[in-house]
Amino acid sequence: MRIATYNVEWFTNLFDRHDRLLEDRQWSGRQDVTRAEQLGALGIVFSALDADAVMVIEAPDSHDHRSTVRALENFAAHYGLRARRAQHGFKNQTQQEIALLYDPDTLACRHDPMGDPTGKSGAFEAPRFDGAFRIDLDVDADLDIVTFSKPPLEVACTAIASGTTFRMIGVHVKSKAPHAAETPDEVMRVAIANRRKQLAQCIWLRQRVESHLAANDPLILLGDLNDGPGLDEYEKLFGRSGVEIVLGDDGGPQLYDPHARLALSQRVGATPATARFYIHPERRYLQALLDYVMVSPDLRARDPSWRIWHPFDDPACYRVPELREALLQASDHFPVSVDIDM
Repeated sequence: MRIATYNVEWFTNLFDRHDRLLEDRQWSGRQDVTRAEQLGALGIVFSALDADAVMVIEAPDSHDHRSTVRALENFAAHYGLRARRAQHGFKNQTQQEIALLYDPDTLACRHDPMGDPTGKSGAFEAPRFDGAFRIDLDVDADLDIVTFSKPPLEVACTAIASGTTFRMIGVHVKSKAPHAAETPDEVMRVAIANRRKQLAQCIWLRQRVESHLAANDPLILLGDLNDGPGLDEYEKLFGRSGVEIVLGDDGGPQLYDPHARLALSQRVGATPATARFYIHPERRYLQALLDYVMVSPDLRARDPSWRIWHPFDDPACYRVPELREALLQASDHFPVSVDIDM
């Protein structure tokens, strides 16, 4: 079975207000890429992935007049994908939803949020992801209230052929850029505050992970953590990255992602990359490891095989010009997949 995660840059811009595909020559949310070009590229990438399930990060918007599920299922039908059924969780206000696109012939999936609902006052121990988390972020004896702008998607899954059950948590955690800050001191203050919030969200995620590991639930946590070892100058200030928090330390059961472990094991040298951004002032591309598929120890024991669908780093992707160009046009992130015997 193939499980994947894919952050699709401004997927929502490719659908009209009735969730129909906009295959036209208007610009998409990607630089110098039309909506028709991005949709065509995405069709090629999703078809090549041929996954049983794809956790779509930055999925199309959902509100009173638009539906994430309808948009994704229209997309899947248009390109003849076998992963053609969509599952969505809690809506958010960012126009970047988290949703699962899966093959109903191989998987049964349902949104199954864990934890207790909270009011605005929040709770300390792994509350439901659409609620609020209470934590002292800056060790000043005053509790802070943390929320997710994009609540993680929790899915209960059953492999139809075998009856094997497992859980998935789709995540998109990011530290907001200090846009409103004007002076260097303000930029630093806001950036540190935002990073604290991001790490608190990762602690919240880790609490949920630990509850599943304690219950011996096979678990896959996947998506864009927008963070990793050595990613920015604030890591030394806080001691560890959000990725390290979610994976867990040596004191207990850990999640595993080989790309994350490789990056953690060497602070200097080549590391895998899942995203590629153009830096205009420097006229060059920056690559980063932002997307992960982390598995619990019982699933790791099934000898899974990971793959980053990078058009230049993966030889099979590079050798197929149509796929190589599609990966570059479709998004600023590349899919990450794991093949695992379920």
